[in-house]
Amino acid sequence: MSKKFNLIIFISFLSLTVYSQEIQDSINIKKKLNEVIVNSLRVNETTPVTYTEMNSTEIEKKNLGQDLPYIISLTPSLTINSDAGAGIGYTSLRLRGTDQTGINVTINGIPLNDSESHGVWWVNMPDLSSSIENLQIQRGVGTSKNGAASFGGSINLNTGNTNSKAYLTINSSIGSFATLKNNIEFGTGLINNKLSIDGRLSKIDSEGYIDRASSNLKSIFLQANYIKDKTKLKAVVLSGHERTYQAWYGVPGRYLDSNRTFNPYNYPNEVDNYNQSHFQLHFNRKLKESSFLDLAVHYTKGAGYYEQYIGLTHNPIIYNGEYQYGENNLSFYGLEDTITNIVRRKWLDNDFYGMTFSINHKINKTTLILGGASNSYLGKHFGKVIWSELNSDLDHKYYNNDAEKNDQNIFLKTDYLINNNTNIYADLQFRSINYAFNGKENQGQNTKQEEKLNFFNPKIGLFHKLNNNQSIYGSFAIANREPNRDDYVESTKNSRPKHETLNDIEIGYKFQNKFMYFNANIYNMIYINQLVLTGKINDVGAKTRINIDNSFRRGVELEGSIKLNSRLKWYANLTLSENKILEFTEYIDNWEGEQEKVKYKNTDIAFSPSTIWSSQFEIKLYKEINISFISKYVGKQYLDNTSSNNRMLEDYLINHLRVNYDFNSDSRWHGVNISLQVNNVLNNKYITNAWVYRFISDNWDPRVSDPYINKDGERGYNMIGYFPQATRNYLLAISASF
Repeated sequence: MSKKFNLIIFISFLSLTVYSQEIQDSINIKKKLNEVIVNSLRVNETTPVTYTEMNSTEIEKKNLGQDLPYIISLTPSLTINSDAGAGIGYTSLRLRGTDQTGINVTINGIPLNDSESHGVWWVNMPDLSSSIENLQIQRGVGTSKNGAASFGGSINLNTGNTNSKAYLTINSSIGSFATLKNNIEFGTGLINNKLSIDGRLSKIDSEGYIDRASSNLKSIFLQANYIKDKTKLKAVVLSGHERTYQAWYGVPGRYLDSNRTFNPYNYPNEVDNYNQSHFQLHFNRKLKESSFLDLAVHYTKGAGYYEQYIGLTHNPIIYNGEYQYGENNLSFYGLEDTITNIVRRKWLDNDFYGMTFSINHKINKTTLILGGASNSYLGKHFGKVIWSELNSDLDHKYYNNDAEKNDQNIFLKTDYLINNNTNIYADLQFRSINYAFNGKENQGQNTKQEEKLNFFNPKIGLFHKLNNNQSIYGSFAIANREPNRDDYVESTKNSRPKHETLNDIEIGYKFQNKFMYFNANIYNMIYINQLVLTGKINDVGAKTRINIDNSFRRGVELEGSIKLNSRLKWYANLTLSENKILEFTEYIDNWEGEQEKVKYKNTDIAFSPSTIWSSQFEIKLYKEINISFISKYVGKQYLDNTSSNNRMLEDYLINHLRVNYDFNSDSRWHGVNISLQVNNVLNNKYITNAWVYRFISDNWDPRVSDPYINKDGERGYNMIGYFPQATRNYLLAISASF
């Protein structure tokens, strides 16, 4: 009987993983193109961009049920948060202090950021991590992207590759807070060496650490690959449904010691209910020996609502110590002038569709990538009153605000190899945006309005290899970002903010041998017209963001790993940064008069800790058992841009323990894996996020009326809602493959 062996050869250049060949050796060697992954958004080790990668093996080790931000939480300069406190449901991340509206996220090169808000909601894509083959995080501006601008970084996700053999995998997790995750993954393997189909069904339930912060999450993933000669077609369907009980208001400071899991919402149906489905079709073609074409069309459908009970003590307007009911008055919704309890739903029904392309060609020492995208977004925003004490069968639409956004970009990337050790990188992008929406005129009425913006985003860099183990790189990049939906619809043309600009300088050094990896990166991100909240009320009575002249983020990122011996490895990273606004004016509401102004200089940007580090020791006890000791430290963070200790989150250090038992060495249990993760082993009490509102009330102390109100040490009062994270908790997972 002839022997058979599989060898995967990966051929890559610049930011392009071109294809893999599976070679089967029986009597004759047969070559077959197995994968065509043309991804013009990624970088490789010779591109002068700061990045971190994770493959499917690393992702699977950490994928016990929590959302993607928790799986990548140990990468440099990253902080995470969970509204429910346990990493399931509404979770979020910040990269170099920048929130998700400034982090470009793509899946197979298709934008995931919402076109209007710029945000990404991982809850809409439950168990996405189980279908990710690899991911790349670029910090800073990075390379040209499709979709939202990279103001803090970008996350590029790729779904699974073709599996040559049929498989069936069952994954189950159980954990604290009634957490239960089950999924089934399956694949046909290659049929006639041309076609493969892979899929996943997932369901995740959790009660959450915070009271009633439950999550009911379902998703489906299907992917079909067809390969023939030099052509590949890839079709992807990803659909998710989430129903989460709202935990958006946080916990009052005075409850943190006695009632840490407090949730002010008690109405049984105070939920967020949303469906989102993604459809992608990718066409990859090898044109010539050094030329590749990548085309993709996509469509995303999202629809859902969040429901609110507005009681007579819910969000009243307080003036001179008396309640002035606004949202409890039916006249607020265009009905009769009556104050009552109501239930309302705020809906979003949106469509996002378009195409992306890239052409990759190599000429001698020069590699060229021409790419771009044309995407359109249609968003229907509307609200309904569905119940009141006077009428329990309402279906009254009280607002309707549609929007349309068209976004096109084209970019040209080039790598020129000066010699065997040095290459120059250039990346030029032109982006055009047309946004039509219902906005306010100076008189206050809503009218159809339109904004057109054109951006030029150039990038240039140099990479030099010092020797076989060491290299250096440097880059300069410019990114421009448009205001978000709220900035537009809650302003007039007279008060509308300008777009933001970021100038990003990155300088790095890398060292690598078979025992050690080390990367040091220095960054200087200079903002022009950065948009921040200052409390100022504009000409339509809204508190929107305004532009500030000068601000910056600068720091050093250290990242490395070392193989101490055959059984012990250590991974660690450290970010030391300075994040400053040189000068701005805060506007504070005076409940008994006009807003008051306070000027600040050289203050810290909100939610931007100056120190972040993580550490992970991996110990291989036996062939089957791996133990990981994990630590994460985040320095103090300010809740606003005033650097006030009255409005600050304390620093925290948390530790986790993960044990993995792999039965693959035992033929009787081949394909079985058991993992136990104990989070926050030392049972620390810590807080990762909060909201704040500051005001002045000289003649009346409002603390008796609301537990969220505190005396502010500078003057007046503040309202703060904190988001505590779970104390010691666990996740136990078992995986079986057939």
